[in-house]
Amino acid sequence: MTDQHRDNVLLVHWHDLGRYLGVYGHHDVSSPRLDELAAEGILFTAAHATAPLCSPSRGSLFTGRYPQSNGLVGLAHHGWEYRAGVRTLPRILSDSGWYTALFGMQHETSYPSSLGFDEFDVSNSYCEYVVEQATRWRADPPPQPFLLTAGFFEPHRPYPHDRYQPADADEVTLPDYLPDTADVRQDLADFYGSISVADAAVGELLDTLAVTGLDRTTWVVFVTDHGPALPRAKSTLYDAGTGIAMIVRPPRRTDSTPQVYDELFSGVDLVPTLLELLGVGIPPDIEGLSHATQLRHPQDQAPVRDAVYTMKTYHDSFDPIRAIRTKDYSYIENYAARPLLDLPWDIADSAPGRVVEPLTQGPRPERELYDLTADPTETHNLLGPDATEWAEAIGSDLALLLNEWRQNVNDVIPSDFAGTRIADRYTATYARINDLQIPSR
Repeated sequence: MTDQHRDNVLLVHWHDLGRYLGVYGHHDVSSPRLDELAAEGILFTAAHATAPLCSPSRGSLFTGRYPQSNGLVGLAHHGWEYRAGVRTLPRILSDSGWYTALFGMQHETSYPSSLGFDEFDVSNSYCEYVVEQATRWRADPPPQPFLLTAGFFEPHRPYPHDRYQPADADEVTLPDYLPDTADVRQDLADFYGSISVADAAVGELLDTLAVTGLDRTTWVVFVTDHGPALPRAKSTLYDAGTGIAMIVRPPRRTDSTPQVYDELFSGVDLVPTLLELLGVGIPPDIEGLSHATQLRHPQDQAPVRDAVYTMKTYHDSFDPIRAIRTKDYSYIENYAARPLLDLPWDIADSAPGRVVEPLTQGPRPERELYDLTADPTETHNLLGPDATEWAEAIGSDLALLLNEWRQNVNDVIPSDFAGTRIADRYTATYARINDLQIPSR
């Protein structure tokens, strides 16, 4: 395959967004350029990070491997790094003939030269600088196909008003897990202001592609790392913590039909999906699954996944949690005696964090199960003191599947917590684990 027949990739990633865009039903958020991108491409409605914190989630997005496998189980600025021999997307594409460049944010390593980019500038990750450098770079593009990665700091805290014009605090819609106070409303309005500025910056990148004609040969991928910096979102394995926005627009020359992709998608699936779309072989150590066939031919295609798996081990402190999520249920295992919610410093120091913090000090349950149809925001734990036999049966089956995944990725929590084998308490054998059928309602 010659270079002129190989597609480019523009990969834009944001920081702490979750799914807070207009196209995801947040009609109080102003995000016209990303909403337009979704209308032109593929909107992923059930994409989940592998972890609800920056480095582990990004590590999976860029390696196609779970944090336990690639080694990045905690934050890079706390000293965590990829294991030796782990290959990233830019390294794989560079070895396959693409020119790879990064401008702005990366949170995978303290040594960005190790990431495999042919060129990088991580000196500033505010969106204006990233767009300026990416636009300058496009004025003298390399002769070969490219992977251009634009990493925005936004919409991470803080949200200074001299950089981001807040939205109208009276008009924001609060999630049901936040109390309705003036300070909390203003905090969300500030968050929305950061989103609007970053959305406009993405628009500039898209305009540059259109003016140069590169939109005809370039896959545009927009993704974020995990949920927003709000209590019960970032740093948790609830939907608000692991649910991520993801939009993919195929090259214009393909004349593809816009679609909404409602199937489960994990952060580890991005690398194999992109590689297959680009015609590059998927390395055998990739743990994610490719959705390329389903995206190209959505009719009559079986789902790639029936579950996604998520994890947390270290954020500001040791907090080991693992979870499995299907379209119907969310099941979580907590392996350490911790408060009901662990608030990272940036959330604890915010208006929502200060209001919620006194409510988070109760004991955390060892196991949690939520019916996502009846309880989409995961507020009623079905495995509480009054758990029914039906809930216990579902929890036991999901515990088995979660344990199988942990064994497959060699997930060993560095502690003697009895909970590391919670599934042992609910079954005597793993012999028929692959034959499990989750009970219906």
